[in-house]
Amino acid sequence: MGMTANTLHRLMARHRRTRATTLRLFAGLWAVAMACALTTGAMAQQNLFSPVAHVNDSVVTRYELNQRIALGGVLAGGISQEDALNALIDERLRLQAAARAGVVASEEEIAQGIEEFAARGSLSTQELLDALGRRGVAAETLRDFVSAGLIWRTYIRARFASRVNVTEAEIDRALQQVRPGGGLTVAMSEIFLPARTPSERAQSERLAQRIASNATIGSFAAAARQYSVAPSRTSGGRIPSAPLGNLPPPLRTAIQGLSPGEVTAPLSTQNAIGIFQLRALSETDTPTPDAVAIEYAAYYIANGQDASGLAKAAKIKADIDTCDDLYEIAKGQPEEVLQIDTLPVGEIPNDVAFELAKLDPGEVSTALTRADGATRVLLMLCGRSYDASDSEAPDREALANNLRSSRLASIADSHLAELRADAIILID
Repeated sequence: MGMTANTLHRLMARHRRTRATTLRLFAGLWAVAMACALTTGAMAQQNLFSPVAHVNDSVVTRYELNQRIALGGVLAGGISQEDALNALIDERLRLQAAARAGVVASEEEIAQGIEEFAARGSLSTQELLDALGRRGVAAETLRDFVSAGLIWRTYIRARFASRVNVTEAEIDRALQQVRPGGGLTVAMSEIFLPARTPSERAQSERLAQRIASNATIGSFAAAARQYSVAPSRTSGGRIPSAPLGNLPPPLRTAIQGLSPGEVTAPLSTQNAIGIFQLRALSETDTPTPDAVAIEYAAYYIANGQDASGLAKAAKIKADIDTCDDLYEIAKGQPEEVLQIDTLPVGEIPNDVAFELAKLDPGEVSTALTRADGATRVLLMLCGRSYDASDSEAPDREALANNLRSSRLASIADSHLAELRADAIILID
């Protein structure tokens, strides 16, 4: 049957209404989708720049933390989120102190600092920036990192350089350390205080300052028994005497500037801070050159605080004579259970370096833990390499300059500890 004109007209009108409705529906859905996309993007942007820490009147953002972790991956082979955040917090404290003193860095100084930083790796500035860019590190992140260090060094020199005095007796002592045919041995006591969180670290730094002020041999030993978390607390913090050259560089520098009875500024480790008291410094006929590299083994034992973990550590300690023996102990276990490294002394973590300083080759320490005590570290010293190039002692002026630089670095660490103790630090 044929279609009339009226019927055709009604069908075409219905089609136009359906098409218009469909278009309006698609337009509505598109608007909703775009709104969702914009909202999601805004939320991601907001989260990216949301604070992860407040440091007095300043903040550290999620973006800065991610960038510092990426930068640490390039420059240091990796850095934990906790260490990256602590580094950024310290950086904020340094910059705040410098700003109060009116210390800034010019663009020319920053550019030169970046160029010198790149040259350490035999790279041009652009080559370094390109390498970092490929790993997701922004050029501004490197600029902030370098400029913060430059400003802090300028501030420290301006504020404290006039207070750094090196006496002739200290130069004589340093000469004794490097002169062929003789050396120095140190007797020390230690106190380690917990610093697992920023608030705990600030509390321990205040306690360390109280212990160090007007300390005597007896009062330091009493404080070690009461407060220290190191195994040496049972002996009042006393640790075995050691050649000065075997100490890790930060401790060696700090001890050289002390008289018997005096206490170092706080020295940071992974989850604690340590202070050391010099009890005695004696000359020996045996040369004690500085150790330049150390080979050591670290075997990680689960359930480190439990009786089973402690028993396992004691058994292994009794069964091994050399670092190579640990390969047999670790056989069939995950590769990360055993770590044997030879590292320059400056690259060894402070808490490991402090323990190794107490050991002779083949000796073992089980004092350290990881993962908030859940993992026991069986640490064994394999051997030390010494600097044999100094067959002649350096001149007195060179030694004096080295002592001044080291002393200034120690003062800077102590000043930063004070800034942390006085700061309001909130982790989001």
